[in-house]
Amino acid sequence: MTASVVIVSYRPGEWLAASIRSALVQADQVVVVDNGSEGATASAISRDLGAEVVRSAGNLGFAGGVELGLGRARGEVIGILNDDAEAGEGWLARATAVLADPTVAAVTPKVVLADAFAEVTMPDDEWFAPGDRRPLGRMLRSVTAGGTEMLARLVGAGVHELEWSSAGDDPDDHWRWTAGRRPFYVPLPDDDADAEIRVNGEPVTPDAKCRILNHAGSYLERHGVAGEYGLGAPDDGRFDDAAERFGFSGTAPVFRAETLGRVGAFAVPFFAYDEDTDWCLRARLAGLRILYEPGATVTHRWSATSGGSASARVRFLQQRNSLFCLVRNAPAGLAAGHLWSLARKGSGPGVRRAVAARLPWALATRARLHRTWVTTPADVWDRWAGADRTWDDGPARVEGRGVQAGTVSR
Repeated sequence: MTASVVIVSYRPGEWLAASIRSALVQADQVVVVDNGSEGATASAISRDLGAEVVRSAGNLGFAGGVELGLGRARGEVIGILNDDAEAGEGWLARATAVLADPTVAAVTPKVVLADAFAEVTMPDDEWFAPGDRRPLGRMLRSVTAGGTEMLARLVGAGVHELEWSSAGDDPDDHWRWTAGRRPFYVPLPDDDADAEIRVNGEPVTPDAKCRILNHAGSYLERHGVAGEYGLGAPDDGRFDDAAERFGFSGTAPVFRAETLGRVGAFAVPFFAYDEDTDWCLRARLAGLRILYEPGATVTHRWSATSGGSASARVRFLQQRNSLFCLVRNAPAGLAAGHLWSLARKGSGPGVRRAVAARLPWALATRARLHRTWVTTPADVWDRWAGADRTWDDGPARVEGRGVQAGTVSR
């Protein structure tokens, strides 16, 4: 089958060229959407490398950029590749083989973070904050590698999400809690294995150096938000078995063009974030499956272009779009409950206004999508909500140290 790859680029860095090159060697066509990059930089880089270019005058968001690129894609198989991701050899070929099964809507590859990481375990006893079931250990105000602050980029079972002061007006006023004696992982700048690691200003000795999984597919939370299966665990063989997953992250999924015609592209009003979860829910409701294929591999410079959860804009989009997912695809009672909760207390006036402005669109599209359903939202939630939320998150399996394993609930 012929294959096309669509790459959307808004703030191109040195990573864009690597992404394009990795796609050109395995696709019949590579379409780069210059999503309003300053000075048309993305267009210049792409043309120099031999990719086809379609330029938007402004930033259409990831969902809108993908739709623009799909309009140019001619392949029977279509891969979407983030501009900060690099496809491994065989990404498209392995995915295409899986897509020979017409019940498979999409294939998600094994995505590994591009950095090397140092494994750190803090000798802390677990304790629980009042009213909080998360095990806590030490408050982390700073974690550096080679003098570079990495607090927002830590991954692994041994650390909780970034937190901010209730005022939220100081972007530097944030911290993270360790999760007892579980390991967490610190990115090493320029893969420097000798970079000094400091925690709250004090030097620590890493337990190991390893590569870390970004995701091996996605799982669905009961409240409709998707999470990345395997995030933060070492890539040491424990994710090398193919499996069915709830869905995929938008980093590098592969589809048949026929399926995209049937299910539709990403929902443009999402702009960015959760458009992939919305698509997976639509595919599930249409009776299709999504498979994880570990032989298809991709490396990802995590949030190189968006800033990740440290960005207030990203957090806003995630909160707004998670509600759009529910309204369009979830059991009606669940969606209504979350909307009522938002109306009563919500996530701030900005999110409430944004949801209210687009609620008529979300309700109208739910009615249209209902015609394509071959199963019910309740059936999808019964099968997938809350499933696959644990995995082997034990320390890296390295020479000279026994295999250890554990699980963490997300």
